[in-house]
Amino acid sequence: MILGIDTSLGTAVAVVEDDGVVRSAATSPNPLGHAEVIGDLLQRALADAAFGPIGATGAPEPVVVTHVAAGMGPGPFTGLRVGIAAATAFALARGIPLVPVASHDAVALEVLLADAMSGEETPRFAVVTDARRREFAYTVYDGLDDDGLPVRVTEPALVPRDDLDARLADLGARRHDAAAVPAQLLALVAARAIAAGRRVAASEPLYLRSPDVSVPAPRKKVGT
Repeated sequence: MILGIDTSLGTAVAVVEDDGVVRSAATSPNPLGHAEVIGDLLQRALADAAFGPIGATGAPEPVVVTHVAAGMGPGPFTGLRVGIAAATAFALARGIPLVPVASHDAVALEVLLADAMSGEETPRFAVVTDARRREFAYTVYDGLDDDGLPVRVTEPALVPRDDLDARLADLGARRHDAAAVPAQLLALVAARAIAAGRRVAASEPLYLRSPDVSVPAPRKKVGT
């Protein structure tokens, strides 16, 4: 049972079985206020998961989370660290592994699975998210590998808004704009990585840019 947490765009939490069955999901699309909603979403997702897969009924049963999947971005510093901190705290409190996952991988898997279910081939594409300040973050993908994980052609990168389409054209990738990162797909990426014995993302967050803070300069010494 895997708990997925992502705050790279909005705030998303889900509990997923290792075979991909979604036990629960809770989201807030607000790109701000992650800290204000993350606790309530976690409580709701864990409580709903006790009733089995979404849409099913039955008596509550214990939810034993065995792994926590943390969305590592790309995302803004302030928002992204809320989800990573929540995932880390949950994993430490339960004594279970934390599995880092690139947030764009969850969107890519959603796209690839949707096309596979409809019998369509997926051409090379880029997951694109709004990085604000007239910039976009993008990662290019090309199909699934033998472990059922999205194949990255490029690592996440920033590009000026006006240059994005030309950059993707050079890479031969169609554009897929993402307004949210599905926590249930984040957890599924983690489940497939665990099954394959692979690490699919670094433990360091993929911040879009440095935080808008600076260390204050030391006070000037006043002579006597």
